[in-house]
Amino acid sequence: MDHHLIQLFFLVFTGSAVVASLALFGRQPLLVAYILLGALMGPHALGWVTDVELIGEMASIGIIFLLFLLGLDMQPQALLRVLRQVTHITLISSLLFAAVGYGIGHLFGFSAIESVIIGASMMFSSTIIGIKLLPTTVLHHRHSGELMVGMLLMQDFLAIFVLLMLISASSGGNSFLNFGFSLVALPILITGSVVMVRFILQPLFARFDRIGEYVFLLAIGWCLGVSELAEFAGLSREIGAFIAGISIATSPIAPYIALNLKPLRDFFLILFFFSLGGGFNLSLIPQIALPAVVLAVIMLTLKPVVYHWLLRHQSESHNLAWDIGLRLGQNSEFSLLIAYVAFNTSLIGNDASHLIQAAAIITFLISSYIVVFNLANPIAVSDKLRRD
Repeated sequence: MDHHLIQLFFLVFTGSAVVASLALFGRQPLLVAYILLGALMGPHALGWVTDVELIGEMASIGIIFLLFLLGLDMQPQALLRVLRQVTHITLISSLLFAAVGYGIGHLFGFSAIESVIIGASMMFSSTIIGIKLLPTTVLHHRHSGELMVGMLLMQDFLAIFVLLMLISASSGGNSFLNFGFSLVALPILITGSVVMVRFILQPLFARFDRIGEYVFLLAIGWCLGVSELAEFAGLSREIGAFIAGISIATSPIAPYIALNLKPLRDFFLILFFFSLGGGFNLSLIPQIALPAVVLAVIMLTLKPVVYHWLLRHQSESHNLAWDIGLRLGQNSEFSLLIAYVAFNTSLIGNDASHLIQAAAIITFLISSYIVVFNLANPIAVSDKLRRD
């Protein structure tokens, strides 16, 4: 094995173990510790870890496994029912957040197209933080967990649409054809996955369910295989992983797979949060500090209020509406991807790109504090709030 990769893993995981211990003694959220460690060790600070891009690529596997496990926890009938409930909430809230983001970008002197992209990056909430801080019991058995997953899934589809629009704006109209192809490919991928599970995977699981290693291997192969098919079809690996999970959600083996994949998911998610901090250019902070703080504070305040109002108008309870609103009160990892794509296609400048990144990181940090210290979650510093 490459000694550079071994050293990279040593710095990331030994460093994470140290800061996680300090964070727990100091009663701080672990996610915050990983992000700050990445910023400290990354190329823009101490420079101990310079290959942040490699870490980011590996970290994307954690997001894929996260969506796969989400699919395992969702029954198809329940998912369809929830999507009908949350579609209008997702659309209304996303348009409102985009309008506010556009206004703030325009206020601070960014160009019209930069302001539009800043607004688009504000539309979504973080799947990783939202689900990572949601107790497993709520995810499996509670109406609030179903609503959150449904809203995040709808936002994922919207984010894919935005990314395709950005690519088409820089490369011409061919991407509109690709988008049409993706819309056709989605039901085909879902149908094909269900057929494959029924006639191939389930008989294999039933015959060899006593061999844990084989079940583990088959589950990973299925997850990554459908993810790659979805990427080829113009959707995304994350959507493919979710489809892979939900296609076997009704199988008796699904809880066993979910239990065994969680440590692997957490391994890669640590890399994700580390790469998030390590990839940020600290030298640009003076130029973007004021607009980033304003944008982040407004989103942290506005999102919980808007989600609460919309959910209350759908006759959800007061406590449930605030719980979901606070859990979804941050920007999304899709914001970082939108900033990356828009910058690489020359639609926005470096300042606008780092403004989006900085606002996302600020909301990740503060939202994590809000949830960890006030709502039930698996990594709460209080025994009263800790729920696995």
